[in-house]
Amino acid sequence: MFTNMRTLVARHRCVLLTAAGTFGLLCLLAVALSSRFSAPSLNQITPTVTLEVNVSDPGRQMPATLFGLFFEEINHAGSGGLWAELVQNRGFEAGGQDTPSIFEPWYKIGSDAQVIIGTERSSPFNRNPVALKITVLCDNGDENNNKCPKGGVGTANPGFWGMNIIAGSKYQVEFWLRSSNTFNLSVAFISANGAVLTLEIVSVDGKSNRDWSKQSIVLTAKSTDHYARLSLTTGTKGEYWIDQVSAMPTDTFKGHGFRKELATMIADLKPGFLRFPGGCYVEGVRLANAFRWRDSVGDYENRPGHYGDVWNYWSDDGFGYFEGLQLAEDIGAAPIWVFNNGISHWESVPTAEIGPWVQDVLEGIEFARGPVNSTWGAVRAQMGHPDPFPLLYVAVGNEDCEKPYYRGNYMEFYKAIKLMYPDIELISNCDGSRGPLDHPADLYDYHIYTTANNLFSMRHSFDRTSRVGPKAFVSEYAVVGADSGTGSLLASLAEGAFLIGLELNSDIVEMASYAPLFVNANDRRWNPDAIVFNSWQQYGTPSYWVQHFFKNSNGADLLPSTVKADSSTSLAMLVTSAVRAHNTSSGSDYLIVKAVNYGSNPLNLNLEVSGVSANRFNATESYIMLLTSAGLMDENSFTNPAKVTPQVTKATNAGPSMEVALPAYSILALQLGLNTINRSAEEVVQITSRKSLRQ
Repeated sequence: MFTNMRTLVARHRCVLLTAAGTFGLLCLLAVALSSRFSAPSLNQITPTVTLEVNVSDPGRQMPATLFGLFFEEINHAGSGGLWAELVQNRGFEAGGQDTPSIFEPWYKIGSDAQVIIGTERSSPFNRNPVALKITVLCDNGDENNNKCPKGGVGTANPGFWGMNIIAGSKYQVEFWLRSSNTFNLSVAFISANGAVLTLEIVSVDGKSNRDWSKQSIVLTAKSTDHYARLSLTTGTKGEYWIDQVSAMPTDTFKGHGFRKELATMIADLKPGFLRFPGGCYVEGVRLANAFRWRDSVGDYENRPGHYGDVWNYWSDDGFGYFEGLQLAEDIGAAPIWVFNNGISHWESVPTAEIGPWVQDVLEGIEFARGPVNSTWGAVRAQMGHPDPFPLLYVAVGNEDCEKPYYRGNYMEFYKAIKLMYPDIELISNCDGSRGPLDHPADLYDYHIYTTANNLFSMRHSFDRTSRVGPKAFVSEYAVVGADSGTGSLLASLAEGAFLIGLELNSDIVEMASYAPLFVNANDRRWNPDAIVFNSWQQYGTPSYWVQHFFKNSNGADLLPSTVKADSSTSLAMLVTSAVRAHNTSSGSDYLIVKAVNYGSNPLNLNLEVSGVSANRFNATESYIMLLTSAGLMDENSFTNPAKVTPQVTKATNAGPSMEVALPAYSILALQLGLNTINRSAEEVVQITSRKSLRQ
């Protein structure tokens, strides 16, 4: 569940570990905790509220997919973020296939008298025809006239606002090269102040490299720089062509190319699902710039990339459809593919012409699920994944319900997919929370971005929703505007209360995910976000940390609970839930009580637990996790990444009757370990009864 989570301020990040026999996080304590992180203390003057929970009640099992993640290529979340590729515009294709193409952020090393560079359509890759031609005019063998400068001339790439090169780490550098010259090419990482961090010489034989050939080397960094660049230089006169330049750390998350620190942060949330790749990114402002799954699979050299005109930057599509499926598998989440349904922000394909789009999606599903002897299953197998991906959810577009042809197009996709893949659940863009849909669907999308107070009140949004029909997928929610800052405590508390409301309505709410997930601090296109990063640092906003309070809810039993207080105590700002969870690895049971105090007055929370014998409470597996701060608008930052992070203390008074302090403006989770060996005969009968009810 959650164990000792402590704040690690050293080097501006928290080390997240999974403790053996638990479900939770262990943050190693490297510095002394400030006084605000001391264990909650009870105040006899503070009003007391009582929460009554009966653990023996069968409860209602919540969906295993209730809380998950939404990944969109926005804010350079993937390109220059989660995808660990260090080179930006690796194929010189940014801006399209016309020449001269957009060269940036590549730049020339050397003067105009020493070197000329430019793009041309001479690449060996048909889908990526643009390559870079380097004409070297200087020569180190020419002592009298035009001698090259020390280090040579050529080109360099600074990556995404600097490459993070770490001493002792290894980096796989690959590129394609053509030249009839025999020469030495220096491949190096250079620091921001010009120091060589690592360098290797590639000796090129002009006779064997008249045609394009792939070069691959591993560079081991001797020094560290967070704003480095990759340089390719020579001191030999001649003409050279390069294309498809890549530099990636060899140490990535599960070896699949994901930046380890960022992938670990999302894996630690134990998400039930991963929705990808968008969002508006899937639609495009124009259909020509929409994400196309088939252009994002196969060898990276043959992925044409595209300009994401919604968020206004180029993506080489290194993080493509395959990588989304792989990431879901790597973090133990169910993949949810959002596909384009022939609708962009400005354009809509008439239903009479939607057939090719439907076929495209069917082939995309075949790529994920098809056998290795199928056309697209074979492509997946060639990419190193012969086993099918468990794709069981697809979303027909994004926020398109009121656009022309949506319903007609939706039905064409629905009929075709259900015919070939009846087990796949389809998600409609139309909101079914206020009335029945006029078309069949398994789930419907529900998006909400609003103020803190409004989201707090929306914890009741689904209380009055019909219990019949498709279930809700709250695939995008967040507090935005003045209440959010760039990720405030206030926003996280309102979001926590909203999520408790979703727990209480989890009979009709199947899934929920915060949005957006990532932001590169150098290119913030949306605010706020869950995880902020640059080339070498990362931290979670309070909205990220509040997700940790719900990561054990997936598949747990929601228990009925009752809150009581005397007439002088208002409960309007208090939101609570109680769940029973089971750790299959340790065999332990847990009662987890969550409470959000959205008010300015502290409370004493008196917990009264029935239906369980007193000797089952295990203090060694009982903890209190609290998220609060001195100010409502407090935020985390690169300089203080742990300012608003959960504090975990032992619940030494664990038992059927206990009190904990609930500070003003806070969210608290109380985990009580329940020994299985001390179950009474009556409890065993109750557990057996609960299991039989679910079968």
